[in-house]
Amino acid sequence: MANPDYHHYVRILGIDPGLKLTGYGVIDWLGREHPLAPPTLIDAGVIRLDAKATLPSRLHELDRELEALFLEYKPAVCAVEQLYSHYAHPRTAILMGHARGVILLVAQRHGVTIKQFAANRIKQSVTGHGHAKKAQVQRAIQSTWNLPAPPDPPDIADALAIALCCGRAIEVENAAR
Repeated sequence: MANPDYHHYVRILGIDPGLKLTGYGVIDWLGREHPLAPPTLIDAGVIRLDAKATLPSRLHELDRELEALFLEYKPAVCAVEQLYSHYAHPRTAILMGHARGVILLVAQRHGVTIKQFAANRIKQSVTGHGHAKKAQVQRAIQSTWNLPAPPDPPDIADALAIALCCGRAIEVENAAR
């Protein structure tokens, strides 16, 4: 898909994949006319899946919930963390791959531009440190939007961090044109 070229704003849906909790954050990244304005926080939350349900049932529920988010917010871009596999936890990576697959499928179904970012790039983008802890990401997100408390559960902060990283990447890509 083409990179979104925008003059006013681009709506970004950041998603932190999970099979119990999937975080999401919807932001409007303001265009070139407002270079110093922070992005607008539209909504954020989690999709809670039944941990006792079968994997196919959870994936089906994730599909339905994501479908509703895409229909409600009509994002131009869907930003997702790239799959990370650690040799000590390969099963986790495989399971997360299922959730990511559903996310990518729903985004593609809606004709949305899909952007994927490495975890350390996302953390670097919002905290200045690529190996930041979850609490640091939560505080950075809290500070960005002057929230009364850090987003909880952390999946929400992670999804918003993914969306912010995406907005910054789009801005750099558009500036280079």
